[in-house]
Amino acid sequence: MSGMDLTYPPEAEEFRTEIRAWLEENLPDGWFDGGFSMTPEEKERFNEDWTGRLFEGGWICATWPVEYGGKGLTTMQGVVLAEEFARAKAPMRADFFGDTLVGPTILANGTEEQKRYFLPRILDGSMRWCQGFSEPDSGSDLASLSTTAVRDGDEWVINGQKVWTTQAQFADYCFVLARTDPDVVKQAGISYLLVPMDQPGIEVRGITQPDGTAEFNEVFFSDARCPLDNVVGGLNNGWKVANDTLTFERGMSATTGYRRFEEEFKLILAAAQERGLDGDPLVRQRLARFHSKIQILRINGLRSLTSTLAKERGTFLGPTERLAVAALGATNKMFWSEMHQEAMELALDVFGAEALLSTPGPDRGSWPGTVRAEGRDTYPVSPMVSAFFFSRSETIWGGTSQIQRNIVGERVLGLPKEPKPAAPGA
Repeated sequence: MSGMDLTYPPEAEEFRTEIRAWLEENLPDGWFDGGFSMTPEEKERFNEDWTGRLFEGGWICATWPVEYGGKGLTTMQGVVLAEEFARAKAPMRADFFGDTLVGPTILANGTEEQKRYFLPRILDGSMRWCQGFSEPDSGSDLASLSTTAVRDGDEWVINGQKVWTTQAQFADYCFVLARTDPDVVKQAGISYLLVPMDQPGIEVRGITQPDGTAEFNEVFFSDARCPLDNVVGGLNNGWKVANDTLTFERGMSATTGYRRFEEEFKLILAAAQERGLDGDPLVRQRLARFHSKIQILRINGLRSLTSTLAKERGTFLGPTERLAVAALGATNKMFWSEMHQEAMELALDVFGAEALLSTPGPDRGSWPGTVRAEGRDTYPVSPMVSAFFFSRSETIWGGTSQIQRNIVGERVLGLPKEPKPAAPGA
């Protein structure tokens, strides 16, 4: 697979056949039939059973080395695995923070003791995680964080506050960025700590959202503690380790991330056709714009995969390709998040006043962007509007669009750094 060759190697297609056969054997009867549905009781039983089937099949964290519980899949096999699960709309286990972020980070940067202790517990689902990066005054400028960790014997004592901490109310551990050396430049004095959540020094407060749920939280650390050995990647090396984590977050779905947008495009198109809006030239233009951007996202994902495989083979891309690949991480995040906000605004316009109701669109969960839990007692909304709400956050998390533009301008195009604001009174 060189340049922009879109042909996968024969061994990858053989593996694809294996994955399809496993899915057909293990998914419920009728899963692949049109109009398949499950009762609430059937969904509950499926969800309870499915994680166990994934674990037995070895498909949870399957790209991890065999010695740490994975299957040791190659990058190409991991891509095929993700593609086939996406094609079948079969859920992978939803422990995003453990499986996708902190697990790979520990694999890449952790000590052998950390790998042996934490990785098996991530794999079997007995240890849940949340991410402690952002702070009230340190979001886009994460290096300015003020949470501190001070050594006390064989422990770190942690004080500070984190915000927008997803799933903190359920987590057993939090991977926390804290300042361990206040006397050096800000990036150089940060460490990456693995902190147990069940202790007196940690308070979690939910942030109630417009739909009545509280997916995000504030987390307060007041003399909270973690073992001295729970530093990942070495003392004061947390900035580098955190960037590894963000790389895993942004690169996890290079060839599959576009699929949820394809599903939303089909839903919006169907709604426009039902309402006779598919003949409206403005609506048609916006639909075409959304469809075109989805295809750009798909091709960029393949380009990113090409770059990764080239590095693994020890081959090198040409200057133009290297420049394009260097920009992909920042531009893709900026591109799809802004695209999705435009698309969900289109969905609201297509549904019109009906969008104010709690019932427009397909059944709950059919919109791929719908992540809210059941039980919206305060402000019930439809799955479509829930997806709209979530899209508003997507240009913020994982690096704001403003920061992504700075990265592209400074690191890829070689433009001067953005001027810093003048000091007060200057």
